[in-house]
Amino acid sequence: MQDAKEEVRARLNIEDVIGEYVQLKRAGRNFKGLSPFSGEKTPSFMVSPDKHIWHDFSSGKGGDIFSFVMEVEGMDFRQALEHLARRAGVDLSIYQSARSGEIAKKKKRLLEAHRLASQYYQQSLLSNQHALQYVFKKRGLSKEIVRDFQIGYAPSSGDALVQFLTKKGFSKSELADAGLTNRFGGDLFRGRMMVALMDSGGQVIGFTARIIEDDPNAPKYLNTPQTLLYDKGRHVFGLSQAKEAIRSHDYTVIVEGNMDVISSHQAGETMVVATAGTAMTEHHLKALSRLSAQVRLAFDGDKAGIAATERAIPIAQTVGVELTIITLPGEAKDPDELIQQDVALWRKAIESAEPAVDWLLGQYESRVDMKTAAGKRQYTSAGLNLVRALSDPVDQDHYVQVMARTTGASIEALREKMSQGTSEAPVRLRPVAATAKVDDPAADTSRQDDLLAALLIDPAARQQLHASHVLLFEGEARQDIAAYLAEHQEMIEDTPQLLQKHDTYVKILLLRADTRYAAWDAKDRSLEVARLLRQCITEHSKLKREQLIDELRDAEDQGDDERSNAIRAELNTLIKEIKHG
Repeated sequence: MQDAKEEVRARLNIEDVIGEYVQLKRAGRNFKGLSPFSGEKTPSFMVSPDKHIWHDFSSGKGGDIFSFVMEVEGMDFRQALEHLARRAGVDLSIYQSARSGEIAKKKKRLLEAHRLASQYYQQSLLSNQHALQYVFKKRGLSKEIVRDFQIGYAPSSGDALVQFLTKKGFSKSELADAGLTNRFGGDLFRGRMMVALMDSGGQVIGFTARIIEDDPNAPKYLNTPQTLLYDKGRHVFGLSQAKEAIRSHDYTVIVEGNMDVISSHQAGETMVVATAGTAMTEHHLKALSRLSAQVRLAFDGDKAGIAATERAIPIAQTVGVELTIITLPGEAKDPDELIQQDVALWRKAIESAEPAVDWLLGQYESRVDMKTAAGKRQYTSAGLNLVRALSDPVDQDHYVQVMARTTGASIEALREKMSQGTSEAPVRLRPVAATAKVDDPAADTSRQDDLLAALLIDPAARQQLHASHVLLFEGEARQDIAAYLAEHQEMIEDTPQLLQKHDTYVKILLLRADTRYAAWDAKDRSLEVARLLRQCITEHSKLKREQLIDELRDAEDQGDDERSNAIRAELNTLIKEIKHG
């Protein structure tokens, strides 16, 4: 059932599921809320969408989406899997042993077909002078960009790719399932510049194709249809190439077209992605919010662009991202065209992004006659409808005041008009199973977890940890991680290969480290590691003392003087160490 588990996990956002039981608020890249397992007053329950895990500092509990449902619903793993599969729309029957293997094998074959197709298109580009002229001269693309986005060319002949992949052992049904053929079994893409569509890991899962020779009877762009690999409602174009830049800049720029992305990357603005060919969805913003909570939209200022922005605002609020709007200067119709004029203008536009609601209010104002009562009525109707949907009352109050200044109307009149609209009922959280409650925090091992968390993100502090300290930690997972840290000095941002069997626990520790120690400087972290290590040594010594006392009593009861004397000597040495330690 591992494939089924991963499919369910991929389709559901952990913060959405947990958000039905815990009121979550964004805290940087993570979410925070009050623990459902204890009566805490200060939020210490953390959710990491990036790592797909949760951790409750008050109870010491943590894990993935399945362990959370098991805790709050009192379910076993199978019940939790079935519960979440229903929500995700995953048919578990297809993942029964035999069929599960078939699905995994099919995905692997489709990925291989796309990998080979991409290579074929790239080779075809090199052998076609007309295509080379279009890509490098007319579009002005660099060799680096052509390589990074795996840009190629689909020959005009009817079945060149089909013949190539057939010789590689692929059947016609496989090529159809991959979305590479048309309804007649020939090549879907012909005479077009090919751009690979990749998943977040950089694997090719489809293509977007731009026609080279203008043909009024053919669409300018043609995309891979929905397949087992490619879902246009979830796919973010350019994400695999942009994710590091998004993390470092702490914001994403979303544009409308794939060529806008490619031109931006060539111009050095590599935090740019697109939701090309489809309206922006919650899935798109969820994927991006794991990298940054700041999103800047470069949509057109026309009627369609305004409508798209209006739809994006409630989605952004649901996801928990801050939405701003980029306005293109002059007559440029898109970022690609603006970059061709002057890349500095595109950079300035990105830096000058304004809050989405401010931008929309400005658009509403510019489209009516604000000197007339009718114009003010239209402006306030559109604006208040937008403001009413805002979740934060402070935001609502701010924009009511803005609209009052713009129209000259009183704040009271605007509030009365806004109150005439419908308001959504407050969110009702689902109850947590009584069996999930805990009385006391897991204090026994929390200090050990703090120590491991600090060591995970601070290689320099690991010099204080020695192999002999491994036995200070309780449980196989903690001891394995401590042993790894004592031997390795590299920075750890994800679970190392040697610790994969403890993947969830390592991610919990990384979340713990991010929450508690990421903002500390190196000196403070080093002092904290030293303090925690001393305490762990003391705790271990005290436990050892209690164990020796029990052994001494046992030896005395049996009249074993030699063993009793040896234990007393060891006990005295240990007591001195505790006293002076």
